[in-house]
Amino acid sequence: MNQARRPLIAGNWKMNHGAASGVQLASDVARTTAAFGSVDVVVAPPFSALWKVADALQGSRVELSAQNMHPKASGAFTGEVAPGMLLEIGCKWVILGHSERRAMFGESDAVVAEKVKAAMDAGIRPIVCVGETLDERERGDTLNVVKRQLNAFLSIIADKPGFAAIAYEPVWAIGTGKVATTAEAQEVHAMIRASLAAIGPAMAEKTRILYGGSLSPKNADGLLREPDIDGGLIGGASLKAEDFSKVAETAQKIAGQRLVSRPLVSS
Repeated sequence: MNQARRPLIAGNWKMNHGAASGVQLASDVARTTAAFGSVDVVVAPPFSALWKVADALQGSRVELSAQNMHPKASGAFTGEVAPGMLLEIGCKWVILGHSERRAMFGESDAVVAEKVKAAMDAGIRPIVCVGETLDERERGDTLNVVKRQLNAFLSIIADKPGFAAIAYEPVWAIGTGKVATTAEAQEVHAMIRASLAAIGPAMAEKTRILYGGSLSPKNADGLLREPDIDGGLIGGASLKAEDFSKVAETAQKIAGQRLVSRPLVSS
């Protein structure tokens, strides 16, 4: 992590926790992370739990995210949710381009880019996911694949440096217990940072890049100490408040250690 960027720890609950258990989890997360003032904390419940969780988070430091959205403002799109609907509920963030959406629901780079633009236009902060499959990594295509995915939306987020976040999620490490080594993760994060720098120094300095492949309390310290890893998009470990808060606590500790001459600034 770099002291110029506030760590961001986001929990993607996926298709887990309805309203009742979601309220309990969100309340526990708010309580156990309340003291971590140098870290931004976000939770992303399923659509059905968003409204109740939003109420539970009132007055806390934890912000609300959706897991997906439709790019159109309204229309005959059965089962979909529009950006304005998320804003009305209280969402400040939305996860876009997750590998499960790409693989299971056929979301292309172009579709992801359309959603990113819609989120930016609506004032919702996107966490945009990129990452390679195991086959792509074994072929040595990791950087090419991630750069292709990046290029689809970088120009869209460039108008508001730091408003969006990018999550690198090696697909082979999601939910498998496998984790990229710190060197493997940092290599990809550094390439993403270089791509941001090619747009301008503000983009590189303000945009937070998260790691999203089986991040947990056991490996958080090593990963979050890398210079271009600014936090995590957490799946399994976000379903237990104790585990999630331990990752946030690690981010808080590292941020404090790196705070030397100037305070952390919000992006």
